[in-house]
Amino acid sequence: MGRAPATTHSELSHLALQMFLDRGFDETTVDEIARAAGIGRRTFFRYFASKNDLPWGDFDSLLSAMRAQLRSLPPETPLMDAIRVAVIEFNRFPDAELPFHRERMRLLLNVPSLVAHSTLRYAAWRQVIAAFAAERLGSDPDTLEPQSIAWACLGLCLAAYEQWLSQDDADLPRLLDEAFQRLDSAFGSP
Repeated sequence: MGRAPATTHSELSHLALQMFLDRGFDETTVDEIARAAGIGRRTFFRYFASKNDLPWGDFDSLLSAMRAQLRSLPPETPLMDAIRVAVIEFNRFPDAELPFHRERMRLLLNVPSLVAHSTLRYAAWRQVIAAFAAERLGSDPDTLEPQSIAWACLGLCLAAYEQWLSQDDADLPRLLDEAFQRLDSAFGSP
């Protein structure tokens, strides 16, 4: 009978991730992934717009959850504390998912075509942060202050991820928390 069809973002992403690790990202085709998943090429594209989107999994759902997390925080929570809490939750994964996430991030931060594609995903992530900051600041999300906050937060996350990937026993949420705390102490709270 063969393999049962993979029918979720997560299943396809995990399957593709393993193929990328075994064969290399550039050497693995969409047709090979679809065949291994037991689905057709057209079905594959219902889940992912491109092969470059596979390591990101269901990123849009994660962004929606982060928006909801930010909205749920009390309005009296200081801006950067609220963002720190939401970013840590956004990057919290079940223990069983951590090995996949570690390999996923190695690919995203090191494969040139994925690094280039990641700019689109980072832009969407930054827009969530900028929109929240702008709402708190009473400004437009595209103005300098909310955009600066969003870019700084992305930089903090990438620095924490690089540390996490270089240390097998590192705790990602702790590194993210530390990165945000250090920014606060380095620049001071307004």
